[in-house]
Amino acid sequence: MTHTRSSQRGFAAIAAIFLVVGLAALGGFMLTFSSAQQVSSVQDQLGSRAYWAARAGIEWGIASTTTACPASPTTLAVDSFSVVASCAVQTHTEAGATVSIFRYNAVATSAAAVGSLGFVERSLSASMER
Repeated sequence: MTHTRSSQRGFAAIAAIFLVVGLAALGGFMLTFSSAQQVSSVQDQLGSRAYWAARAGIEWGIASTTTACPASPTTLAVDSFSVVASCAVQTHTEAGATVSIFRYNAVATSAAAVGSLGFVERSLSASMER
């Protein structure tokens, strides 16, 4: 009676180690991906808030206009954003009447430093004839 030795002795332990290492790498990738998605979501939300802050600056300029532009540029604090609103006016004569065209610009900037994750800036412009 002869005994043959199996050449696959200990193979299960090596396969289990590779499986654990593979699952750990997959878990690390999923954690990194989730973190990147969260940062992206926060940036989207800040961008939306900056847009509405800039829009508030435009609306402030329009509401402050009677026959001339309001003091320009004006810095406003809207939520956690600094909004710089400016106005320029051009007048011309059309069919014997003087027409004024007001051009408004508003730039909303977050308080974070340029280049950091929390930095967001949005710019809006509008024109109005009076």
